[in-house]
Amino acid sequence: MPNAGATYRLGVDIGGTFTDFALFDEAGGTLAIHKQLTTPLDPSQAVIDGVQTLLARTGVRLDALAAVVHGTTLVTNAIIERRGAVTGMLTTAGFLDIVDMRQEKRYDVFDLRIGFPEPIVPRTLRREVPERVRYDGEVMHAVDLDAAEQGVRELVEAYNIEALAIAFLHAYANPSHELAVRERVEKMFPGLAVTTSAEVFGGRREFERFTSACLNAFTQPMFSRYIERLEAGLASIGFAGQFYVMSSSGGTLAPATAKRLPVRVVESGPAAGVQMSVFHGQALALDDLLSFDMGGTTAKGALIRASAAMKVYELEVARQHDFKAGSGLPLRTPVIDMIEIGAGGGSIASLDARGTIKVGPRSAGAEPGPACYGHGGTTATLTDANLALGYLDPDYFLGGAMRLDKAAAESAIRNDIATPLDVSLERAAYGIHDIISEDVARAFRIHASERGFDYRRSSMVAFGGSGPVHALSVARKLRIPRVIFPVAAGVMSALGLLASPLAFEVARTYESFVDDLDVTTFTQRFADLAKDASEPLYAAGLNDSEIRIVYHLDMRYHGQGHEISVTLPASASLDAAFCQLQSLFEQRYASLFAFTTLPSPLVITNWKVEAFGPTPGLRAGYQLNLAEAVSTPVERRSRKAWFGNTHGWCDALIYDRYSLSSGSAVSGPAFIEERESTVVMGPGEHVRVDDFGNLIAELHSSAPA
Repeated sequence: MPNAGATYRLGVDIGGTFTDFALFDEAGGTLAIHKQLTTPLDPSQAVIDGVQTLLARTGVRLDALAAVVHGTTLVTNAIIERRGAVTGMLTTAGFLDIVDMRQEKRYDVFDLRIGFPEPIVPRTLRREVPERVRYDGEVMHAVDLDAAEQGVRELVEAYNIEALAIAFLHAYANPSHELAVRERVEKMFPGLAVTTSAEVFGGRREFERFTSACLNAFTQPMFSRYIERLEAGLASIGFAGQFYVMSSSGGTLAPATAKRLPVRVVESGPAAGVQMSVFHGQALALDDLLSFDMGGTTAKGALIRASAAMKVYELEVARQHDFKAGSGLPLRTPVIDMIEIGAGGGSIASLDARGTIKVGPRSAGAEPGPACYGHGGTTATLTDANLALGYLDPDYFLGGAMRLDKAAAESAIRNDIATPLDVSLERAAYGIHDIISEDVARAFRIHASERGFDYRRSSMVAFGGSGPVHALSVARKLRIPRVIFPVAAGVMSALGLLASPLAFEVARTYESFVDDLDVTTFTQRFADLAKDASEPLYAAGLNDSEIRIVYHLDMRYHGQGHEISVTLPASASLDAAFCQLQSLFEQRYASLFAFTTLPSPLVITNWKVEAFGPTPGLRAGYQLNLAEAVSTPVERRSRKAWFGNTHGWCDALIYDRYSLSSGSAVSGPAFIEERESTVVMGPGEHVRVDDFGNLIAELHSSAPA
């Protein structure tokens, strides 16, 4: 057991290029941070090494560490790269080809060459089982357990499968057949990782549910081994506290839950960054925000409305085309609504078929990395461009812990871009920089317009290693009036892990007309779901007094094809909420579509429950541990930097963020540097330091850069 007086919590976020660490002392309100290169062959190695490095640097003993919270993109990468277990599938007789048929829709009706990702389980590894349940849960034909066992035996003996997905038609309405088969399979084949579709997603639409179950089974053995290896590594260095894993929906999970449902952590690390944006918005009384996270490999964007991150229950992974919905594998799981742009410090710049600059989505990653890292990379990347433009100090990258090779960066840009285009080095580098800013701005425009979000009246929270470099440029393109650079912006996703409570969500399809429901049925359905949602929190050691429940309904007018989500008021009992369903729906409908009162009855399709544990002790006004943050002081005053054709080369003042106090003001051209990131300010841009230590840029001009 950890020391009863332990007050430290550590967040660890593994990215494609860097692994970030944030150590917070709940008693003292101080923060220590660390960043180091990810170890792609074994990501857990970077975690263990980084934990030891940070604790040694700060003098914190392991018995003072109460909890480690971990975020990772390991599951996403395994799906994209098809690095999972050999997986078999059992499905209802007659429905073997559902995962091949998909929705029988084309994501581009004019392109005759479009392709779809292959099913995660090939047809040779699927078997049919005689059984049938109706859409309302009534059993038409009992499940043939002997046939199910025989099918699994064939897959194990002939193909040596490690995992199995059990996906029956209408299992969301009655999962008894899936549960019976799982019980038989686990008894006969105890080493097999088994997933049922109803536990992954309790809703209708068989293609999405079948695929989600297959993805969960495919990643389960790999992710379980990884978590066990990480737990063992932490234990080997003496850690005895609690270990948690960040979920995609903004809460944390106990390791047992994460190992059972790895699809819940597909967007693990990025979700933590969005939660930290919510945290800063609440502290600054800003209700509507854009969360902008750019690291070494990708950029993530999310919208925050009324102090809450937007959530959805579906996403696509492994898309054939980045910006074309329907070209990937659908995954039904609760997740913060985010967009991903193939833009990061390691994004590779090249010339496309038209002879114009293209940046990303290919990335140099951590190995070999950008040319300036000196690890064998030779292609021009975004980091190389920002270094050549003077935006980064080659002697102060990661606070001086890693020196960048400016000559190598310039050589790569000259060979790959400048010489083929017959332009100067600075124009080629600025083209790379500006294209990435425009790509991010365009993605935000599309994402916000599809959701009816007016970002021109919002603020942006910018973070990640590369986010502060591009944030003001992106904000000007979008005409966003304010940008916030939080303390420790370079590792904010790791810090967001410490602001996220234990949480779990469940959703079930019970379609019914509101007029056909009675209050007893209404409250009982929610009570059953609340019990299921709370179970993982009970397993993590919480009790009823520590758990908060939030109820949601997916509703629509009869005859409509899509639902909207309605949240029941926390202040009202379920009995009272039942009497308000009509008005709650109309208020939500009006906020989205500006009119209500269609002459049609209301239909409830999906019932959703979220269970939350206590909010962690992270509070506004946390202070960076300056004694260790400025462990490598560097004398810096100004340097030349290129700010486009309008301004050309300018002398930009350099400020040490750690030396700026509340009320300080900085005018551009300037750079505000910290260990993990750099804020780039062009001529005429202004930044002030608020009472919490955040850098606030007010952009009064509406003209795009």
